[in-house]
Amino acid sequence: MWSYQLSAPYLFERIDVPEPSPEALADGQVLVRFLAAGICGSDLPGFRGTQGRLPADTGTATAGIVGFPIHEIAGEVIASRHPEHNTGDHVVGWASGFDGLREQLITDGNGVVAYEPTLAPQHSVGLQPLACVLYAVEQLGDLRGRRVAVIGQGSIGLLFSYVAKASGAAHVTGIDPVDRSVFARRFGVDTAVRASSDRWIRHLDNAARPDVVIEAVGHQVATLGHAVEAAAPGGTIFYFGVPDDDWYPISMRTMLRNNLTLRSGVTLERRRVLRQAAEFAIAHPGLLADYVTHTFGTDEVQAAFELAARPHPARVKIAIAR
Repeated sequence: MWSYQLSAPYLFERIDVPEPSPEALADGQVLVRFLAAGICGSDLPGFRGTQGRLPADTGTATAGIVGFPIHEIAGEVIASRHPEHNTGDHVVGWASGFDGLREQLITDGNGVVAYEPTLAPQHSVGLQPLACVLYAVEQLGDLRGRRVAVIGQGSIGLLFSYVAKASGAAHVTGIDPVDRSVFARRFGVDTAVRASSDRWIRHLDNAARPDVVIEAVGHQVATLGHAVEAAAPGGTIFYFGVPDDDWYPISMRTMLRNNLTLRSGVTLERRRVLRQAAEFAIAHPGLLADYVTHTFGTDEVQAAFELAARPHPARVKIAIAR
């Protein structure tokens, strides 16, 4: 079967590998045939060859993992040892081994749910990041009437903007150095700020400080400090961006004096929030079609990642579809 493997930083190689055997399934696992995948910002350090934390990431130049680094997948169940998945089901969710760039893969059945097959596979992969955003917003409590700022207006940040506005936020500010004005209104952004977050906070009026600041950039240190500095007294910061470093310096004086709350965390209860994402998408028709702006074939993986790796004002979510 076909698969992809990074042979060097920024370079994919298409290879043939043996098909996984249904007999290899452990209890709770499913064998899935690839239908589509989504490229997440958290996949890009692996594409660049950055050393990751997966136990199997032992390569000298790249991770050396077949199918790496994709984790957002949609596929058809070929075999199942999970009580809620049947052969022929179309499922969406997580590739638990971050090895979704392959024709068939084994994954944890608790990380995927069945979706309506009438939904195009390339659109269905948007349910996985939407589930992550919905779970994070749950942790923030009632957003009705609150001012929300989202640092980063990429594929995750725009979803946060959309869900915050749909949850009743009075005003949503989206901050990104890339011009995202073409998407702002469609994704619930009231004020689109084209600037880096450090410049944004230098010109932020005290009366306009947000009650909630969501960091949706990750992979560097500075933006968390900017989120802390921006928040209104009594406000909450949610750090969603994936950290590449173990230690992030922030101003504890600001945290203390302004009575701030800092939250973070990975997505739990995955099957529940994937179902919730599907319901949310039904209630907001057109969201997934607006979200997935580019679709590449399985023979165009290199081009898909090259587009994902550079800022582009017309790109939101990139899907790879069979």
